[in-house]
Amino acid sequence: MKEKVFKDPVHGFVYVYEPLILELIDSKEMQRLRRVKQLGLSYLTYHGGEHSRFAHSLGTYEVTRRILEGLDKKGQLFLSKKEQLLALTSALLHDLGHSPFSHSLEGVFSLRHEAWTNKIILGDTQVNKVLSKVGSNFPKEVTEVIKGIHSNKLIIDLISSQIDADRTDYLLRDSKAIGVSYGNFDLERIIRVMVPTKDGIFFRKEGMHSIEAYILARYSMYWQVYFHPTSRSGEIILRNLFKRAKALYKSGEDICLPNEFTNLFEDKLLVKDYLNLDDSVLFFLFQKWTSSSDIILSDLSSRILNRSLFKRIEVDSNDDDLYSQLSSLLVEAGINPEYYLELDCPSDISYDYYQPNSNHKKNPIYLVDKRGEKVELSQISDPVRAVAGKRVRYNIYYPRDLIEKVEGLAERFKNLLDSYK
Repeated sequence: MKEKVFKDPVHGFVYVYEPLILELIDSKEMQRLRRVKQLGLSYLTYHGGEHSRFAHSLGTYEVTRRILEGLDKKGQLFLSKKEQLLALTSALLHDLGHSPFSHSLEGVFSLRHEAWTNKIILGDTQVNKVLSKVGSNFPKEVTEVIKGIHSNKLIIDLISSQIDADRTDYLLRDSKAIGVSYGNFDLERIIRVMVPTKDGIFFRKEGMHSIEAYILARYSMYWQVYFHPTSRSGEIILRNLFKRAKALYKSGEDICLPNEFTNLFEDKLLVKDYLNLDDSVLFFLFQKWTSSSDIILSDLSSRILNRSLFKRIEVDSNDDDLYSQLSSLLVEAGINPEYYLELDCPSDISYDYYQPNSNHKKNPIYLVDKRGEKVELSQISDPVRAVAGKRVRYNIYYPRDLIEKVEGLAERFKNLLDSYK
């Protein structure tokens, strides 16, 4: 087909040469992702974070295309035309099943975006019909790549590994959108030092410093952006809002729920129901719920719409005793701690370094020298070793505005927190 391009703020242009890819982009299942924010509630912290999962999906496809193009120019592309198409379609569709505010919504309802991605690809959808033009088994192959169980490890590493097209695009895209430099690294250099093998993708040893920059960018983005306390506060409120709405619905309360949402609240969603979920329909519900007769539902909805967030204090550990005592204070004041008190423990593994006899979610990053000998990244990189492994932080979130309305409660609350510092 004639070259088709999409102007992109991160990659300059997204290039499409396959009619099948263009058909997938134009499918209604892909177009829904225009109406789902990539960063969920991070716009409460960084107002520029309004970009969509559609933009990220195109970006992931483009990174994959550039990797394949780069390997081909070096004579190292050991994939057939069909395997290349499999890699490109898997990259484009990897986030197809994301719901709006995925992490908050999934915490309350029986939703897992990975499972819904598979259901959409294999279901009675436009995407399935397009993929089936390649072959009746092609949609299943795409889901196998996205789930990381396909027999071709090279294709899996392109889409889902510790340094893949998905992660590289969202780090660059998110940092650019919100106006920070934490997520910057040299993607072109990383692509240049890739070495494809039957066991996946390795990297030439001389490119180690570019990979270090990528790992540190990921570390910084998680702790400075994705786990930012303001964004986490919004996610906690939203999760508790969904939890309250579901509890009221289950108890028979009228929460003015439109008929098309009953399957969501009864955990009976069909693919066609799921595809109707986007940011706009949930904000419609939040607007309606601000007028609810239920004080908690109304208050939490207003907090999301008007950015009236919980405050937080950092604590040393996951202390059940402290949480229990704070809960008792709120109960005394008539504030329900189930919805207004949260001990939050965000954690991330910036790089899952190699540990003998351990189970890895993703393969470690291997560097190879000119003789073809390989070494695991953290064995020779001090910066990577410093940030490798799991990091956990503990924060308690609470509604300071409500606490200050109760005489004497703010001081008692503060004294109790101070005693645990």
